[in-house]
Amino acid sequence: MLENKVCIITGGTRGIGLETARLFSENNAKVIIFGSKQDSVDKAKDELSKDGYLVDGYYPDLNNYDEIEKIILDIYNKYGKIDILINNAGISANKKIEDTTSDEFSKIMDLNVNAIFNMTKAVVPYMKNNNGGVILNTSSMVSIYGQPSGVGYPASKFAVNGLTKSLARELAPKNIRVNAVAPGIIETDMVAKLPKEVIEPLIKTIPLGRIGKPSDIANAFLFLASEMSSYITGIVLSVDGLART
Repeated sequence: MLENKVCIITGGTRGIGLETARLFSENNAKVIIFGSKQDSVDKAKDELSKDGYLVDGYYPDLNNYDEIEKIILDIYNKYGKIDILINNAGISANKKIEDTTSDEFSKIMDLNVNAIFNMTKAVVPYMKNNNGGVILNTSSMVSIYGQPSGVGYPASKFAVNGLTKSLARELAPKNIRVNAVAPGIIETDMVAKLPKEVIEPLIKTIPLGRIGKPSDIANAFLFLASEMSSYITGIVLSVDGLART
């Protein structure tokens, strides 16, 4: 489905990002993963290589635009194009507002919002030169419902939705589609550490009767990155197992 497409995935070293890198590689994309540290990037590359998938990896500061710009140019020079960008890197929060410092709030916004701006700004010129491309952002179910504490996280994901919808309108004339996926509760390392008494009540609220898997989100990204969704832009696709009226 992605034959010879060049794809960059931030937050690609574990969880949803790593599973997406695996699925895109399986569909013959040329995948470049971004992580926070060299050892996490090397570990992810080794894991994917055991499955027969060779990927490139970088560990830039996503809030340093000059650094991002240089790496994107390096990728373009190596592969000759950039077809797909998945802005997946992010951090969550759960503190009450009175316990949250302004620095902690800014850190969330920096990675969850500003990094998306930096990455998108850097790749758009190359996508325009390539007669189009696809930009996908990781949002969250809390961008729709909010959450009881940790206000920085839903605030940042509301911003991701705004970026997605506005950039979709701005970039459509250049044949660049921009969409987002809003995962629900997903079986990641963080969720796996939660006790049963926390997880089981959450599962009871989900009509499908289970929490999601990283592959559920990766499949949504694959659909939105492929030509199967060539007439879709500006949507925030909920993948959360919830029934809606």
